[in-house]
Amino acid sequence: MISSTAKIFIPALISFVTGMLLAPVLSHYLYKYKLWKKFSVKRAFDGGETTITQAIHSDEVRKTPRMGGILVWGSALITILIVYLVSKLFPSDATIKLDFLSRNQTWVPLFALVITAGVGLIDDYLVTRDSGTYIGSGLSLTKRLCAVFLVALACSWWFYAKLDLSAISIPFLGQSELGIWFIPFFIIFMIGIYAGGIIDGVDGLSGGVFSVMFSSYAVLAYSNNQIDLAAFCMVLVGALVAFLWFNIPPARFFLSETGSMALTTTLVVVAFLSDSVAVLPIIAFPLIATAGSSLIQVLSKKFRNGKKVFLVAPLHNHFQAKGWPPYKVTMRYWIISTMFAVAGIIIALIGQL
Repeated sequence: MISSTAKIFIPALISFVTGMLLAPVLSHYLYKYKLWKKFSVKRAFDGGETTITQAIHSDEVRKTPRMGGILVWGSALITILIVYLVSKLFPSDATIKLDFLSRNQTWVPLFALVITAGVGLIDDYLVTRDSGTYIGSGLSLTKRLCAVFLVALACSWWFYAKLDLSAISIPFLGQSELGIWFIPFFIIFMIGIYAGGIIDGVDGLSGGVFSVMFSSYAVLAYSNNQIDLAAFCMVLVGALVAFLWFNIPPARFFLSETGSMALTTTLVVVAFLSDSVAVLPIIAFPLIATAGSSLIQVLSKKFRNGKKVFLVAPLHNHFQAKGWPPYKVTMRYWIISTMFAVAGIIIALIGQL
């Protein structure tokens, strides 16, 4: 009989191996069809020149493809299919237990992953075929936010109507019943975390940060005896580690929208499923800080006569503008991410006592 621990780590290993095998094939086609951004961003949301950003980003010079997120969700989906087919074609106590697809634990995050990965893939493709120079190339921000809103609405409705979930646990305070307000609360969280997806801006940064966050929720799901959900999280971690192998400097490809949109939305679903959304702002602090820095910058420039708080937003680009080399930014983000994740896990676990 396969133990719960083995059920979590065997699919993760399969996902990692799948990613390592898939990466050269994906890389070949991304370079063959020149699927990278052809122009740097020259205008910000407010219409101003992005002089510092242009100096930091030079994707079109490096010719580094987008769509690297395909490796992450592709490896995860292949792994889920492999495990499912093995359990059905070769049924035994071991193979049946290894299957982690379940209605109450993995259907909803899998739905979020697939739908948003598809939307992000469309955006990435349009960006690689766009000769424009504005930040709005590809799908407009409004269209992407609408997609995230609709996914959040569908997921929150499933939680509320099908899984009968309408409360959240707050560490040390217990359950807080939200009733129908659970749905808008869920939507706000998903849009907020999605905004942090712009963290995919430095080689190795997003892969390491997302690996830490999903590992954290695997721990929390395991502590709740949600073994299927923990296995799902670790499958994504395995795929992310394979992605990270090819994303560390110099990156072979970037996570881009098909990866960041899929991972941010799925992370929120996992947080609600594991009843640990209260610590999501802690565990996902790098995403919160990234989104927050951009918002602060925009508001400061609007209401303070063009004055900026940061040299450039988002935050990781600010550190680059200060002279930090990219690898220093990446590795310090990994450290910060790990420390906040550990803090979030501790608060969640102790808060349940």
